[in-house]
Amino acid sequence: MRLISFLLCLIPINFCLSQQEFYENKTEKQLYNFNAFKSGEKLEYRLNYGFFNASYASLTLKDEVLDGKKVLRATSIGRTTGLARLFFKVDDIYETFFPKEKVKPVKSIRDIYEGGYEREAETIYDYKNNKALFYDKLKNIKKEFDIHPDIQDIISTFYYLRKHFDISSLKPNDLIYVDIFFDKEIYPFKMMFLGIERIKTKFGIVECMKLRPYMESGRVFRDNEGIKIWVTNDDNRVPIKVKADLRVGSIVANLVSFRGLANPFRIVVNE
Repeated sequence: MRLISFLLCLIPINFCLSQQEFYENKTEKQLYNFNAFKSGEKLEYRLNYGFFNASYASLTLKDEVLDGKKVLRATSIGRTTGLARLFFKVDDIYETFFPKEKVKPVKSIRDIYEGGYEREAETIYDYKNNKALFYDKLKNIKKEFDIHPDIQDIISTFYYLRKHFDISSLKPNDLIYVDIFFDKEIYPFKMMFLGIERIKTKFGIVECMKLRPYMESGRVFRDNEGIKIWVTNDDNRVPIKVKADLRVGSIVANLVSFRGLANPFRIVVNE
């Protein structure tokens, strides 16, 4: 299930850099505004462990009105299927609301069930006072946390990188940095651009940008370089494949269907 979470930018990520080192080394980012997605987009993924279908994940985007303002509502759903569901039942829903003109979370929702663990929480972002107002609905606990104006949440990060970051300007081994507020903490997200690669998919040959997110190694992942993600090298910037090397075997997530893309989906006709 951790791979579903990663695919949808749902894993709190810990890196070797401390918070102080991260801010000292981070370079100023120019904010671009690409037309990479629109309301009505839906992406669906299947995750396989060997020959087994392990999980299903989807990302949908639609228009919404929040506190009288027009926003986009992004919904991420992840669940185990088949035999995997018998051993470890997962039903996760993550949502974020952000303005259309700039990806900046104004509200986040987390409603999950993972093998008996439940969490139902909501976060409101107050940028005037740079506070995150966290509400644990199951425990009826409310807390405030300090944030900064450029914070993202686990779902908005996915759309922020697609819309505002000029990935095409990267050179191999360049790094991407984003701060993510997740479960009452700020985590620095770091990802390396590895280059351009053509991969075979159910849709045909697709030219992709290959990326490596850095994760803490431990009981699940083989090392902190064990995950790779392929993103379409077109105007949509859609993650089309994710591979995670585990301590035993590997899990692969593939895009199996899409609709409502803002731009044509580019297929390589001739190799």
